[in-house]
Amino acid sequence: MKTRIGILGYGNLGRGVEHAVKETSDMELAAVFTRRDPASLKINTEGTAVVSADELGQWKDKIDVLIICGGSATDLPVQTPACVRDFNVIDSFDTHANIPVHFAAVDEAAKEGKHIGIISVGWDPGLFSLARAYGNAVLPNGSDYTFWGKGLSQGHSDAVRRIPGVADARQYTVPVESALEAVRNGENPELTTRMKHTREVFAVLEEGADPEVIRREIVEMPNYFSDYDTTVNFISEEELLENYNQAGHAGFVFRSGSTGRDHENKHVIEFSLKLDSNAEFTSSVLVAYARAAKRLYDKGETGARTVFDIAPALLSELSGEEMRRRML
Repeated sequence: MKTRIGILGYGNLGRGVEHAVKETSDMELAAVFTRRDPASLKINTEGTAVVSADELGQWKDKIDVLIICGGSATDLPVQTPACVRDFNVIDSFDTHANIPVHFAAVDEAAKEGKHIGIISVGWDPGLFSLARAYGNAVLPNGSDYTFWGKGLSQGHSDAVRRIPGVADARQYTVPVESALEAVRNGENPELTTRMKHTREVFAVLEEGADPEVIRREIVEMPNYFSDYDTTVNFISEEELLENYNQAGHAGFVFRSGSTGRDHENKHVIEFSLKLDSNAEFTSSVLVAYARAAKRLYDKGETGARTVFDIAPALLSELSGEEMRRRML
């Protein structure tokens, strides 16, 4: 029997989840839940229900895993703990500093509802988190470095759009090239957050909005922009849609360390991604972890999990024998 997937939220991430589910042989899309008028929403999977988010509770026995596609700034801290009481859930919460608090809230609610909630799934946090964990385990004497971009950040763009007076916005993260090359060359530089990246914001203002007030609110936003050199550009909606709608992203994780009695042998581990579509790649990771959530639930497990807690075999459609033969 196929795993029945529900999608809460049908923006770029939700549409990506829909496409990713179609690529699997062991899952099917059961319903899309939206805060918009369901009649106004046209999805790409024929015969699948489009339902008001207010009716989510009526689908408790019709959904195996609910993939929550809201934003980390205001949606997921509320939606994930609420939904995990009734469903197994996956989210892409990416405010790194607040992950411990979010995990605790989801864990409590998941245990009350006897469900599984896998949080902070994607590529960072997510696959990059695993790369950091493996690097630290293998090279205990060393340093971690993570670079993002150049690319469109979904979470940061959403955070800017939530500011009153902003009609639309895109945020691009740009690595500082000299810092990136120093790490890649094994120089082990000491880098502050500000030395590794810059941020570029392109925003469309609503009529009557004060650009200086909004600029200040952006650059001083904790956890998003306050630790970075951020350039804010106010442009027209036409210019935004024409020139700043690229969905790509990229990133690098390094572990630079040494081994030997006198630490004479140097090593650099590099894990990198280059993505044409940030949202679609993130969606594909979410769907793989939905498979793991269902398997854990079927074993009777409950509570919150992160990517650190999920065995790789739980992510794959392949059997253990097939994985050993084809991948090991």
